[in-house]
Amino acid sequence: MPEESMAAFIAEHLSPERFEEYLAADEAEVLVAHDDAGTLTGYTLTFAREPYDEHLAAVVRQRPTVELSKCYADPDAHGTGVASRLMEAVVEAAREAGAASVWLGVNGRNARAQRFYAKHGFEVVGERRFVVGGHTEDDLVLERQLA
Repeated sequence: MPEESMAAFIAEHLSPERFEEYLAADEAEVLVAHDDAGTLTGYTLTFAREPYDEHLAAVVRQRPTVELSKCYADPDAHGTGVASRLMEAVVEAAREAGAASVWLGVNGRNARAQRFYAKHGFEVVGERRFVVGGHTEDDLVLERQLA
C-alpha cells in the first residue's frame, strides 16, 4: 500500500480529534492496554451497531452485533499476550452488552492477523472492499458467534 494512502487514512480516521468523536459516541468503546510503567501497548475500538452498509449487513449473520473496528498492539508488545487479553476483553464486553456476535474486516493479505483472529474463534463470512486513503484493499469479513 502506498505510504501516502496510509498517511491519509491515519489523518482521517486515527487523529486525536477522531478519537474524541469515537469516545463521545454512545455506541463506541475504546479499550486500552498498558505495561507496568503505564506505557500504552495496545487498544481496540468497537461499535455496538448494525453493520454500516447493505453488503456488510448481508454477510454478518448474527444480531445484535459489535464491530471490532480497530485492534492494534505496539510491535514491541507482540508476543506478550496483550492482543489476546484485549480480544478477550472485547468479547466479554460484547457479551455483557447482549451482542450475539463480534465482526471485523481484515486485509486479505494479512496472514498473521487472520491466524490471530482464527485462534480467537473468528470465521470468514464474506469479503469487502476497503478504501485506505484512496487505495482500495480486498478485505475478508470475519465473525465470531458469542452464543
